[in-house]
Amino acid sequence: MIREAANAESGMDFIHKMGIAQKELGETQYWLEILHKTDYITSVEYNSLYKDSDEIMKMIRSSILTRKKNLKK
Repeated sequence: MIREAANAESGMDFIHKMGIAQKELGETQYWLEILHKTDYITSVEYNSLYKDSDEIMKMIRSSILTRKKNLKK
């Protein structure tokens, strides 16, 4: 979805696609938690992957907020 957002047809389309990416990443984080709780991945793997996903989430949120701010101008 992030790749699609880069080719969005409008500012609102960008926000919509990035919103979907945010939701999908939230689901990915949920599955990482399940994998960790069931000992499918180690704590080291979980912490590394979750930290990476959390950084990506921050970038997505920032992109959405910035685009919304720019649309108001």
